[in-house]
Amino acid sequence: MADVPEEHRTWHGTAIAMAGKAALIRGASGAGKSDLALRCIAQGGSALLPFAVDLVCDDRAIIVAECGYLTVAAPSHIWGKLEVRGQGIVEVPAVVSARLVLVVDLADAGEPIERLPDPEHVEILGHRVVSMRVNPFEASAPLKVLLALQRMGNKL
Repeated sequence: MADVPEEHRTWHGTAIAMAGKAALIRGASGAGKSDLALRCIAQGGSALLPFAVDLVCDDRAIIVAECGYLTVAAPSHIWGKLEVRGQGIVEVPAVVSARLVLVVDLADAGEPIERLPDPEHVEILGHRVVSMRVNPFEASAPLKVLLALQRMGNKL
């Protein structure tokens, strides 16, 4: 990826991928990024979500603009590793990179989420990326993220 040194391209966040498309989960340290990613990884492969879900990266993400879109990957020293609170660092199925199509911002506990929000976007490296807010510890949070990711994949 690009000739920019890795340390200048890292972002704070955890990313998961489904069918080659990625969601970047953002939030403060301890907000539930890794926990939500773990629950997303466990969800894939049903009638509702027919694709497997893999980790792209945990805690640090390399995001690069190339060929007209954004790609997200893990720094090599943490690829395939996910922090599981109470168990430490575990190895999970991972992909090398995926096309970034969704940003998931974690809401604080008790913060209301609009029922029918207007589409929102964030700008990353000059690209507009669809974004959504999620309460990370809600039971349905992983499904909400994966349904949004699946919809984004269908639009490309």
